[in-house]
Amino acid sequence: MSSSHPYKPEILVLLSRFPYPLEKGDKLRAYYQLKELAKSFEITLVALTEIEIQKEQFEEVNRFCKKLVVCKLTWRTKLINISRALLSDRPVQTGYFFSSKAKKVIKDIIQSNDYKHIYAQLIRMSEYVKNYHHIPKTLDYMDALSAGILRRVEKQPFYKRSIFKMEGNRLLKYERHIFDFFENRTIISDQDRQLIAHPDRAKIHCVPNGIDKQFFEPIERPETYDFVFVGNMSYPPNVDAVHYIVDSILPELDNATLLISGATPHPSILKLAESNPNISITGWVDDIRTSYANGKIFLAPMMIGTGMQNKLLEAMALKTPCITTSLANNAISAVHEKEIMVGNTKEEIIKIAKLLLHDDKLRSHIAEAGHSLIKDNFSWEKSTSTLIKLIQQA
Repeated sequence: MSSSHPYKPEILVLLSRFPYPLEKGDKLRAYYQLKELAKSFEITLVALTEIEIQKEQFEEVNRFCKKLVVCKLTWRTKLINISRALLSDRPVQTGYFFSSKAKKVIKDIIQSNDYKHIYAQLIRMSEYVKNYHHIPKTLDYMDALSAGILRRVEKQPFYKRSIFKMEGNRLLKYERHIFDFFENRTIISDQDRQLIAHPDRAKIHCVPNGIDKQFFEPIERPETYDFVFVGNMSYPPNVDAVHYIVDSILPELDNATLLISGATPHPSILKLAESNPNISITGWVDDIRTSYANGKIFLAPMMIGTGMQNKLLEAMALKTPCITTSLANNAISAVHEKEIMVGNTKEEIIKIAKLLLHDDKLRSHIAEAGHSLIKDNFSWEKSTSTLIKLIQQA
């Protein structure tokens, strides 16, 4: 008797972080890709973690997996492998996320199963599987990490600049080197693809992020604050953007108010609210839609970093008009003054902010057009379909 269930090939997925809760960009991308991949494949997931995983978090991810293995990274392991990386020419990133115990777990799993494909998210996971050549593999660069690190060099105290520059240059070499160990490579945007220093970088497939369309539907908008910024508030590009707003933009806007929402606020961010009554900080919010809806305008002057800004996709999906920089908008390709507002200097951003604050009709126009752009072009189903096809073809 034939089975009523269609055959699903088994694949192995490797992640450097457990993909839940969704407070970081790589975890968000991994979670929704797993959800879509599970429709076409039986998944064995090996995820590294630095913290204890709660039962409910494990169960949330396990529903997409045939098998789920979590490998704990210890401080002892990290220190040893960071030291080894420093003494070699490999990036510290690859040392920080390497564990000989996890490597043995992965080796045993591969030897005991007939996987049709291996999918590794981020170059930091490539060391675990780069030398397996009997199984086709896909590497998700996600973004050009080297460029992100090098853009942060000038933002560092003088005693850290040489370290960041060294790590950025090592990442640049490693991104090129690891390319040839994988049959397929993916990345979040063409902007990031152009920053990978490999002569065949055009062969990297763009797999953008998406949104959960059912969740990110427009809700009632109290608009208690003039501006809102949402993101992981320990992530340096987000910390930098908020300081730029507070130091350079708000002083030029009379009594403008700002809401900052997101997990693990950096100590320097927490201090901002202590000295300014117009700034509110929420930390983690169970339903992040409420934060977006509490701002008249989503203000994200991203000056460093790479990749695609999920915060912009979510804000636009919820009909919050957005102001950002070309650096952040290039990955989305929204049209300036139609679907989004783009400014690259202090003067440009202030001018746009004043205009939007005092023009209800323009805010509404930008909000509606931005919403339509995201609804029509950015879904996890659509973006992950490219990844699924790559795996099936390999």
